[in-house]
Amino acid sequence: MSERSNLWGGTFDITLEMEDQSIESGRRHYYDRSAYQSPLEDEVKQGWLLRPAMDMEMKRKKKKRCFNINPTVLIRSLVVVAVLAGFVALVAFLATRRHHHRPPPVQDNYTIALQRALMFFNAQRSGKLPANNHVSWRGDSCLDDGNGYLNGLEGGYYDGGDAVKYSFPASFAMTMLSWSVLEYSAKYETAGELNHVKDIIRWGTDYLLKTFNSSADTTDKIVLQVGKSSSENCWIRPESINYPRPVIPCSTCPALAAEMAAALAAASIVFKDDHKYSKKLVHGADILFKFATKGEGERYAGGSDPPSNFYNSSGFWDEFVWGGAWMYCATGNSSYIDLVTSPGLAKHAEAFWGGPDHGVHGWDNKHAGAQLLMSRLRMFLDFGYPYEEMLKNFHEQISEIICSYLPGSHNFKRTNGGLIELNHGKPKPLQYVTNAAFLATLYADYLEATLTPGWQCGAKFYPKDAFRDFAKTQIDYILGRNLRHMSYVVGFSDHFPQYVHHKGASIPGYIKHQSCQEGLRWKESKKPNPNTIVGAMVGGPDKHDGFQDNRSNYNFTEPTIAGNAGLVAALVALLDGSKTGIDKNTMFYAIPPFSMPRPPPPLVGKP
Repeated sequence: MSERSNLWGGTFDITLEMEDQSIESGRRHYYDRSAYQSPLEDEVKQGWLLRPAMDMEMKRKKKKRCFNINPTVLIRSLVVVAVLAGFVALVAFLATRRHHHRPPPVQDNYTIALQRALMFFNAQRSGKLPANNHVSWRGDSCLDDGNGYLNGLEGGYYDGGDAVKYSFPASFAMTMLSWSVLEYSAKYETAGELNHVKDIIRWGTDYLLKTFNSSADTTDKIVLQVGKSSSENCWIRPESINYPRPVIPCSTCPALAAEMAAALAAASIVFKDDHKYSKKLVHGADILFKFATKGEGERYAGGSDPPSNFYNSSGFWDEFVWGGAWMYCATGNSSYIDLVTSPGLAKHAEAFWGGPDHGVHGWDNKHAGAQLLMSRLRMFLDFGYPYEEMLKNFHEQISEIICSYLPGSHNFKRTNGGLIELNHGKPKPLQYVTNAAFLATLYADYLEATLTPGWQCGAKFYPKDAFRDFAKTQIDYILGRNLRHMSYVVGFSDHFPQYVHHKGASIPGYIKHQSCQEGLRWKESKKPNPNTIVGAMVGGPDKHDGFQDNRSNYNFTEPTIAGNAGLVAALVALLDGSKTGIDKNTMFYAIPPFSMPRPPPPLVGKP
């Protein structure tokens, strides 16, 4: 069987864990659709070969037979023969269509990578797994999480490789996935992944609803974290954890609560056809946003989020804009757009401040995403007064940010291999690159939807395809078009990291129970991981395009759900399988028809 190659010469003959395979089973080989040949091909060729001989025989017989035929009878006979021949041909054609199944077209690289990237979320599930999880080396785990806390905290996603559940990055991941579905549901459906991504989102939002009293009208605390990272002295599969895991709540955490509100609000639109569930999500989002802002909005004077070992928020005003924008889209309540377009809130959020992280969209910094979301309102709804001035500012700012991603800009450096350094050479760069690729592609699609040919970046005009080209070069780098010829997405192509920092992937699935100390030998093993965590995007290379495939160096080899959410969003945005582009209307389904108020009359001097 011939191998299916990608556009850089690699193959897609990779390892995938299937339910009927054990840990020691061989690699899965994919069906080579291009090798399929029609079963009628030989019959057709035989017909071509026999026809000359048949014609010669008929001519010989005609020479022997020579007799007169009535012209009228001849014409009628020919008509009958033609009708019968047409009927036979039609029956043969229909029978061929019924019994001859053409193989489906070969999928492109982005579609295959999208399917892989979504599978990573299956591998990160906590709790009792569904029957269709399709990751053979994963099983039920941490079923007793949060026993005694509200209704328990089973479920959700492990953040990375250490089996800890962090609400902040998980909420950001669900928001990004929901955004991508709202924009590109047709592309997901074409790729055969729409139901899958919806299941992924719902698994996440079901858990978030457990982290606070979502059935009440108010809450005074939410869960920040479940479990504790202890890679130094404990290396154990999630399935082997049999000890109580700490639950860390917080009573003052505006950034986390606003991000959780954004996640539930965005998901409520994704599940709008499930009215009961959508309403439940909106109710939870409303509770969380009020908890985040204390009902004070731009005049909020409360404290910041508590410190965390890994996910410290640098501020919360950007989450207020981000969360408020999603709340407006989910509810149509004008109080939210009044809040997010208030100059005071934008000033607090430093939405228009340059700075080194200006334009770096991620789990901690939502400025760029919020500005693009608000620009969407201006581009497609044309609000006018009294919101136009602030919406125009958002639009101008996000345009500057998208322009800053292009090679002609000097805002961000690039590695020799072409990777944009959005986090300025710090570790784990890929999570920010994928988010930028998604925003740039979405921006280009907004231009397309508004019949705008391009955008003026400084002194140069760039066609809209330039923004999409930027996204492609960055995603192609991640998928293997780099100086190391390595895919940083596990299971894509034939050269990818083998020593991923992931406890579950590094320990054989047949080991059911072990202690923390017993598991350390697998962390220190020189052998590649026995389980391939398909679709996981690792932290990525350094600023010199170097990469250490080292299980102990999580800066290089640990994947996260926040990082993979950006990858999924960028990949589906770049798919060419749907001609429908973005879905302009679904995101605004809850927003009522807008009645524009008249601006105040001009001031006149006293007589």
